[in-house]
Amino acid sequence: MPDLRFPLRNTPQVWGVGALCHAIAEALDTRFNPVRVAGEVSGFVRAASGHCYFSLKDDSGQIRCAMFKRAASGLDFVPRDGQRVEVAGRLGVYEPRGELQLVVESMARAGEGTLFEQFLQLKAKLEAQGLFDPTHKRPLPRQVRGIGLVTSLGAAALHDVATALQRRAPHIPVVLAPASVQGAGAAAEICQALQQLYAMAVAGPDAGGAGAVPIDVILLVRGGGALEDLWSFNDETLARTLFDSPVPVVAGIGHETDFTIADFVADLRAPTPTAAAELCAPARQEVLDAAAWLQDRMQTAAYRALDRRAQALDLATSRLGRPSATVARMQLAVAALAQRLGQALPQRLQGPQVALQRLQTALDVAGQRALQTQAHRLAALELRLGLLDPRLVLARGYAWLSDAQGQALTHAAQLQVGQAVEATLADGKAALRVESVEAN
Repeated sequence: MPDLRFPLRNTPQVWGVGALCHAIAEALDTRFNPVRVAGEVSGFVRAASGHCYFSLKDDSGQIRCAMFKRAASGLDFVPRDGQRVEVAGRLGVYEPRGELQLVVESMARAGEGTLFEQFLQLKAKLEAQGLFDPTHKRPLPRQVRGIGLVTSLGAAALHDVATALQRRAPHIPVVLAPASVQGAGAAAEICQALQQLYAMAVAGPDAGGAGAVPIDVILLVRGGGALEDLWSFNDETLARTLFDSPVPVVAGIGHETDFTIADFVADLRAPTPTAAAELCAPARQEVLDAAAWLQDRMQTAAYRALDRRAQALDLATSRLGRPSATVARMQLAVAALAQRLGQALPQRLQGPQVALQRLQTALDVAGQRALQTQAHRLAALELRLGLLDPRLVLARGYAWLSDAQGQALTHAAQLQVGQAVEATLADGKAALRVESVEAN
């Protein structure tokens, strides 16, 4: 008989370890999931597979977390130890170790959950409407004549951009349209500043008179900050204003890991304000080297053209021949005729006197005609040769211009205001100085 002094106890079920872990996981899923947790990141590691592992902790506890590659690829920032975040996911048990684990499906910096959801909703809306379409992105011009800049007067980004532009391209003018970049009303101020630059870009430098700057590209920049600090750049009106820009827009907002709606709409996104400035301004030495290369090519082409013209002139001169040589040949011919006449005269003296006179007359006429013909040819040759004399051109009011090295100046592009040149006239030379240059 059983001992009735002690009450009977229910015998507990014997579980397998894996079965118990599985049952606990199911109980957690039924009781808690899905779950949102706020805490501080600790021990964050991104594995080679792309999965992320870390712990969330507060003053009273901590929980192990896993964020798989698919979810981690949607992060718009790099979590770091000590950072407060809010995560959404599902509680479970990592059965091989029997450890409680939170599988994170999304993460936002603490306090940004609602803003981040609004950001994602606006991003999806504008993307569906084509505002992010790469086919609308315009390349930057190869040679920027002027830059429009939108940022705050008190922002560190203004100093960074100014320093980069002064270092790389001090010759490019910059038009600053100041606007607040944080707080209530900042998005409206940014839109207004952009519209001012748009009007200048459309009107062009001619409409603004002397000193007007041609706006070829616009920089929209701001330093880094939390999501709420950058919220002005997640405004729908600002996004549509950027999309309507008549010139390319480069966005340099925040740090490399910060993304805003303005970044997606802009023609080009730079990781920092300094990088945005560098994209728009090639290094000054690169521009000077390119200009020197072009100048060398132009000078070489000019010299080759002059050489070809000189060679053609030499060929034409050689074809004209020397008039003195022609006269010498005619004189030899006359001398030969005289010699033949002298040899024939003794034989003809015995002939009738009339025949002799006729022969003498015919000889005189032939000689005179030959001399006249050659004289006419000589005069024609002298005239043709004289027409090639450059002094005749100068006598008609033209002048030959050359620089200080004696090189010929034949194009307006070779002249600069204030340059000293020498003009060769028909009867002398004159020293001149260029006051203005106008190319046709």
